Amino acid sequence: MTLFSTLLISVASLLLGSGHATLVFAGDAMQHQSQLDNARRPDGSFDYSHYFSAIEPYIKSADYAVVNLETPIGQKGYSGYPMFCAPAAYAKVLGDAGFDMLLTANNHTLDRRDRGLRHTYAILDSLGVDHIGTYPSPAERNATLPFIRDINGFKVAFLNYTYGTNGIRVQTNAVVDYIDTEKIRTDVRQAREAGAEIVVACMHWGEEYRLLPSNAQRRLADRLEDMGVDLIIGSHPHVIQPMELRSDSIEGRTFICYSLGNFISGMRTADTRGGALARIVLGRDSLGNARIDSASYRLVFTVAPWMGAKNFRLVDAFTDTVPDGARTHRRIFRDNALRIFNAHNKNVGLDTLPVSAYRIPYKSVMQKIEISQGINHSIDRKTLSKRALSIQK
Repeated sequence: MTLFSTLLISVASLLLGSGHATLVFAGDAMQHQSQLDNARRPDGSFDYSHYFSAIEPYIKSADYAVVNLETPIGQKGYSGYPMFCAPAAYAKVLGDAGFDMLLTANNHTLDRRDRGLRHTYAILDSLGVDHIGTYPSPAERNATLPFIRDINGFKVAFLNYTYGTNGIRVQTNAVVDYIDTEKIRTDVRQAREAGAEIVVACMHWGEEYRLLPSNAQRRLADRLEDMGVDLIIGSHPHVIQPMELRSDSIEGRTFICYSLGNFISGMRTADTRGGALARIVLGRDSLGNARIDSASYRLVFTVAPWMGAKNFRLVDAFTDTVPDGARTHRRIFRDNALRIFNAHNKNVGLDTLPVSAYRIPYKSVMQKIEISQGINHSIDRKTLSKRALSIQK
């Protein structure tokens, strides 16, 4: 390589940005009846204090964090399985914990039918949190997608699809993004044409309670990779499934997590009591092209009142202090998860850095302030609030 070529590449790298961006993904944020009952206060309000305080530093240290909101948000008549409906306070506490995006395309998104879908959309808009997967109308979907965020200089597109909605179908012009390979192919192409350097597809798929992915998941993951999807993030099984960081001959990389399991829930079986958080670091190659530099995971565990806690609380599966009644349950969950990950993960290891060691990056803080003020944002927050009110009506 000539000196001129080296200098040219160096200049290009500087112009394109030579930093990194960190993404964190979490699994299913559930609200079972036991969670609602424990959070409800005598005045009818809901208190989620300390739900996520033990792992907030980890979530907030990411430049962008994503979680699957597996419940509609309602105004009253809150309920758990099988027809979920949670208060707005639950969506708010997820945002307060550091999540920038809540995914809504899952099998429970129509539990309160079209009205619940629209109300959820309006509430998330009013809270100023990003969300994709369901829309009040085709026009809203067209206005939202391609959904691209500039994350520390990386243009990242996000997509979200579900295998189904438990047999319930929309009755109006509301839109649920179901898994349709031709639609996904079009969405990926449009995201690339709009300037996306990295494409993330969050897939609600697979078979519940299976610790290994089905053949259908594997085949679809391969097809998504062929379409040019860089990150494939799975949810729905309510248990963890393996992760892979694949490389090709020209330094391209694809990250696949078949299932992150439960983020927080009221489930009681050993493997459903916790889940994984995936941490992806984006970087650039010598030519300035965006790529995945590394991927890691950490395990989290839900401490429930029946284990001796005052309320539900998410903790690190290794280091946080838990009541005596939770220790055995946590160990069993952790051992089972490690057995699967150690045997089947490819190039994705356990993050052993203490949660307390993570800090909120300055640039990330500034970006989140700008977003909250409507700066460098596709739709300013005043417009979102007005739109939210109109959708609720």
